[in-house]
Amino acid sequence: MNEQSPFHLPRPRLTIEQATELARDRFGVTGTVTELGSHQDRNFRIETDAGTVVLKVANPTVATIELEAQNAALQHLVGLDLDLPAAVPGIEGSRIVRVTVDGQTLDLRLLTYVEGHPLTDSVRLSVGQIRSLGDVAARIVRGLADFEHPGTDRFLQWDLRRGGAVIDALVPYIDDEARRERLRTVSDAARQRIALVAADLRVQTVHGDLTDDNVVSRDGAAGTITGVIDFGDVAQGWLVAELAATCACVLYRSPQHPLAILDTIEAFAARVPLTEAELSALWPLILVRTAVLVVSGEAQVHLDGDNGYADANRAREWLAFETAAAQDGAELEALIRFTVADQTLADQRHAIASTEHPVLGPLDPAARIDLSVTSAAFDAGSWLESDIDERVATDAAARLGHAVTRYGEFRLSQTRIDTADESITLALGIEAYLPADSQVTAPIDGTAVVVDTSTVRLEGTDYDLWLTGIVAADLDGQVIRAGTALGTALGSVAAGSQRARHGTAIARVTVQASRLRGIRPPLFVAPSGAALWQRVCPDPSAVLGLEILRPLADPTALLQRRDASFARVQEHYYQAPPQIERGWKHHLIDIHGQSYVDMVNNVTTVGHGHPRIAEAARSQWSLLNTNSRFHYEELVRFTERLVELAPDPLDTVFLVNSGTEAVDLALRLALSYTGNDTVLSVREAYHGWSMAADAVSSSVADNPRALETRPDWVHLVEAPNAVRGKYRGMQSAPQYLADLDRDLQTLAADGRTVAAFIAEPVFGNAGGVLLPDGYLSGVYERMRARGALCIADEVQVSYARLGRHFWGTEQQNVVPDIITIAKAMGNGHPLGAVITRRDVAERFADDGPFFSSAGGSPLSCRIGLTVLDIMRDEGLQENAEVVGRHLKQGLERLGDRFDSVGAVYGMGLYLGVELVSDRAEFTPATAVAARLCDELLLRGCIVQPTGDFKNVLKIKPPLCLSMASADHFLHALEGVLGELST
Repeated sequence: MNEQSPFHLPRPRLTIEQATELARDRFGVTGTVTELGSHQDRNFRIETDAGTVVLKVANPTVATIELEAQNAALQHLVGLDLDLPAAVPGIEGSRIVRVTVDGQTLDLRLLTYVEGHPLTDSVRLSVGQIRSLGDVAARIVRGLADFEHPGTDRFLQWDLRRGGAVIDALVPYIDDEARRERLRTVSDAARQRIALVAADLRVQTVHGDLTDDNVVSRDGAAGTITGVIDFGDVAQGWLVAELAATCACVLYRSPQHPLAILDTIEAFAARVPLTEAELSALWPLILVRTAVLVVSGEAQVHLDGDNGYADANRAREWLAFETAAAQDGAELEALIRFTVADQTLADQRHAIASTEHPVLGPLDPAARIDLSVTSAAFDAGSWLESDIDERVATDAAARLGHAVTRYGEFRLSQTRIDTADESITLALGIEAYLPADSQVTAPIDGTAVVVDTSTVRLEGTDYDLWLTGIVAADLDGQVIRAGTALGTALGSVAAGSQRARHGTAIARVTVQASRLRGIRPPLFVAPSGAALWQRVCPDPSAVLGLEILRPLADPTALLQRRDASFARVQEHYYQAPPQIERGWKHHLIDIHGQSYVDMVNNVTTVGHGHPRIAEAARSQWSLLNTNSRFHYEELVRFTERLVELAPDPLDTVFLVNSGTEAVDLALRLALSYTGNDTVLSVREAYHGWSMAADAVSSSVADNPRALETRPDWVHLVEAPNAVRGKYRGMQSAPQYLADLDRDLQTLAADGRTVAAFIAEPVFGNAGGVLLPDGYLSGVYERMRARGALCIADEVQVSYARLGRHFWGTEQQNVVPDIITIAKAMGNGHPLGAVITRRDVAERFADDGPFFSSAGGSPLSCRIGLTVLDIMRDEGLQENAEVVGRHLKQGLERLGDRFDSVGAVYGMGLYLGVELVSDRAEFTPATAVAARLCDELLLRGCIVQPTGDFKNVLKIKPPLCLSMASADHFLHALEGVLGELST
């Protein structure tokens, strides 16, 4: 490797102290100096009393005339309605000041600071930001179209006219041989395509680096870019290379959605129309740009080892290259052309016109089969089985004579689990399952092209019609009329999946229309590309003689309907929530077929969609459902089972509908049994929404006025939070108990008597924080000495969730007088219980009979028993222990790497991650927690914040959570924490 290559440009050697002196002595500027990132220069932000400026120290290889060109370009673009920096003269009046530092001759410039939030502050770019990037790039191109300066004729490694030379010079810096050869192979092919049109590409002065690093948005700009902050790469170059650089940025910012570049391209082309040659060169130029970024970054890190900026960018530069290299180049070029074509295309229907000659003869609309997310064919997880669509369809065809799939359907069978990538679920064609040897007819006039042994492309006036699964007639290259026989359906759909009706084999014929002429479109695409792809591949139902189906409902419109009829105080997760319509085990699936690992749903303990629960409900509903004043066996069986599980001496059960009702009843039991007047509750807790349950709840996250509005019969004691509480550490119980003793003395002095103490045995609302060792035993001893009862609110943490323990109180080695449970009991069915001693229950009878209309119904009891059976039979407590330990260890490893992780709480599958902005001060990072949850959703994980500061991730998934899903969550969390920490 030639260390003297013009592409080897280590940054100038300059410390912050030296930069501070230069700014003072040469420009008369003093203030707080911070270094900014750069590949090959040095940039320092200086915050002065008068405002903020940037000291730019150019690489010694940059000629002064080139810096003059940059200043002139900035002046030329004044009036462009963009915030741009301006050069500030030095003490001696020059806008470029030459100095010598440690033997280096350096040119300095001082520029005004462009206010705004860098686009790099956004973890993920919005559609508006992506389009704004393209629009700003075009505006700069137009603004520089008539700009000429001798300093723009420069040798620059970012000039894509020299992209091949840069790659050749720097590719040896890639240490991994396989990656090095892949980059060389991909970039060589792209360079060859560019060479075919290079002579016809327009050349002018370009900015050269309109990317997220160099643009900002002011507050209130709704994602629109308002300023450009760096013009260090201004030079002569291909006009279209400006757009290629911007598209490469979009690729590494939106790797899951590579077609997002089409929004950038469309916005650019709306201001600067592209020529035929530029349309041909654009995609290969994007590939070359990503390759140049990769080799430049690798070389810079080798040469300039302390360049953290270049090192941090390497991963995303490789990601951009790999994303680009994975695309079908011909398809991308065709999509680019389609995007920037005559805008009348945008108005075309998403369906093609009907015809007198259906492709497959008359088809029965009733034979259309449902393969969507809500299809009953996919119950009990069958959608994960291979070839399930084919089996469902061929079975239907065997019954009905034929079966037809639906265009524009988001297929559940295409959903992938445990992935951050978007599932490719949208069907762009129709599959017909019908007797083999059925005739296939041309529905329109066109040219027949036999593509392969089972595929014919019929080239019509407005679109191509692709027909797959047929034995083609000898028509290749012939112009044919509508009604001409194209061939017959093949004999079977696949080995092992052939079905027969009266001895007739079932064949599958796929029909797909496309406006990408001559290019075979994909049969399935990602939902994010639905709007584009449904323009490209319109609905072919009409050429099959079928009615066009209405499009799927919009989740946003449904949310508006919800807000119109449903009390908004009953909040929903996420500002723009996915519309979830199916669950399976620990996965949730939205209407677009995107899957999410459910890390928050402790209600659904044994998992979503469990067939045993579905069957138990169906069976019991068909027999009887009434109230517990009637006599039936299910109630007895269920309460006996609960008593078996309860710790001695708890032997009596009340059945209710929810945790709130259970807590409310428990408080009434205690007040009735003791005849005393005061209930002790810990701060920060949440116990329910009824008058009594809310009275003992003091979480300000659930009720901002909680601490001001407690009734007189409730006394709050200090929350024994061993991590962020008044006293810290697992050995802090004596200090908290000493405070409790003082509370009890005060109450006694006021003549108040204690009826009960209520607390969760693990701080669920705080994210699963374990209580200090011995705390509950000390509290319970004090309560019983005063004749008070001890209530354990086990609504969130019981039922094996802690893994090692079935009940939360076991972790503290205590037995309460009353246990309240709910949530997990019914796996989503409303079911709650209070378990206590017989004497406590009987004393309550003095106040009259107790009755809950649906509590203890046959249906509830049957479901409750089934949940316990499933937990036992599927080893879910053991799974909570094993997977929970693995998950917690992984979270703790992330805590070792990321300062924003302040603490990891809990055990089993009740865990919490507290996010902080300052570990020493333990400052809650509420905004970070919110952003993190939004980003995890986009990576296929549902998690939500909890705690009084909404900064603790509550991790309480169904107990069937798999190791694979736990690892997917950890990987996704690691990625988001990494992005938020840069």
